[in-house]
Amino acid sequence: MTGASGRVATLAVAMSVIGGAAGFWLASHQDLFHTVPPPTTAREERKILYWFDPMVPNQHFDKPGKSPFMDMALVPSYSDGDGTSASIKLDPRVTQNLGVRLAAVERGTLLTPITAVATVRWNERSVALVQARSAGFVERVYARAPEDSIAKGAPLVDLLVPDWTGTQTEFLAMLSTGDVSLAQAARNRMRLAGMPSALIAQVESSRQVKSVVTIFSPIGGVIRTLDVRIGMSIPAGAPIAKINASDPAWLEASIPEAQAEYVAAGDQIDASLLAYPQQHLTGKIIAVLPETSPENRTVRVRAELPNRDGKLKVGMFARINLDASLATPVLQIPSEAVIRTGTRAIVLIALGAGHFQPMEVKLGREAHDKVMVIEGLNEGQRIVVSGQFLIDSEANIRGVLARLTSAPATEPAAAVSSASVALPAPHGAEGKVDSIKDGEVVLSHGPVPSMGWGPMTMPFRLARADMVAAIKVGDSVKFRFRQGDDGYVIEELSKTSPAP
Repeated sequence: MTGASGRVATLAVAMSVIGGAAGFWLASHQDLFHTVPPPTTAREERKILYWFDPMVPNQHFDKPGKSPFMDMALVPSYSDGDGTSASIKLDPRVTQNLGVRLAAVERGTLLTPITAVATVRWNERSVALVQARSAGFVERVYARAPEDSIAKGAPLVDLLVPDWTGTQTEFLAMLSTGDVSLAQAARNRMRLAGMPSALIAQVESSRQVKSVVTIFSPIGGVIRTLDVRIGMSIPAGAPIAKINASDPAWLEASIPEAQAEYVAAGDQIDASLLAYPQQHLTGKIIAVLPETSPENRTVRVRAELPNRDGKLKVGMFARINLDASLATPVLQIPSEAVIRTGTRAIVLIALGAGHFQPMEVKLGREAHDKVMVIEGLNEGQRIVVSGQFLIDSEANIRGVLARLTSAPATEPAAAVSSASVALPAPHGAEGKVDSIKDGEVVLSHGPVPSMGWGPMTMPFRLARADMVAAIKVGDSVKFRFRQGDDGYVIEELSKTSPAP
């Protein structure tokens, strides 16, 4: 018995020494970092910005009342940023040592880089259809064939048109009479018969009938179709050839449906072709086509490229790159300012005077080291860009030290046990068990001062399933829990009284 008493006394002395050392260390370092507790006096004199539920801090309300999320009352947030929970405060020396750098939340254009594969297509806006104006016979085709290149004004075919012979003869007779009005009437009949102005002028100047007419290419490009051959007879209006201009050329690319809103007509593109990898061509988008492909959920985009040398051939593959953006400026912050936990995105708001407030944010697209902020921040706020992870580490150290100081420096020897040597969980309260199911317990608990919570009913996850082996619904319990990325986890749970 004497040996056991001595061991207990020795352990008590050891705990006293540890507690005293911790207290001395805190006293000597409390000027470096500390928690800013909520003011306990004159709170009513400060301006209330909004009310919120501590469990859902991003949802703000303009008046007090009961939380729609939990069985608890809304709490106010004050203009000095303290609210009802502690904020992080660092000494300027620590802030300087951590290399903290700040940036403002800005509203502007967020450029989104888009890369897509494209194909060279025919320019369907520059097409010429050549037709016979009168019935006739094909006498010459000038060695033309489909897919041949042809210059503007080059001859295509020679047509013999017998019906024009009588009209031209009548016109020459009117000219010989010297009657200007009759000659003009004959000239109009020739034009209505389908004769081109150049042929009428040739007949008038030579005073000879020209029953064979040469049809020329109205534009330069490529002969897509050639529907006549020597010796054919063709009716009036019959198609002779279809000619497509090759400059400029079209590129058609498939853009993912999710990026379609960032692309608009007029955007500049940079294109490189598989056939000419060393060359980069610059063009612009001329149309975003109105149909989405149901097979691969893409939207076709049409761009235009110069092709004066004719190097761009229909069917060639190309890769296009463009920096697209929304027409409306968006709220954005540097990507490096975000602390990503896997399930949440957190930023540290600089409140001034060494105060920092963590805030969960909802993010959108990210491009060029910038990320869009959908909710959680306002334009003009200052946030921590570098050093935020070290600030978070300092906050965690601060929390550990606060828990150390929450235990008394000395304890009665009879109360010392192996369980009391371990550090307690971050937060604790008492409550009543409402339900137990699948590793989760629902508690109606009292206030949790360390979290700034009032009484409420809420679920908690269990660190171990055997924690509720001796507990049933209706029992009054005391518990300690921690906050993790996946919710609140009870680490200690014990019954305080039997169920009524």
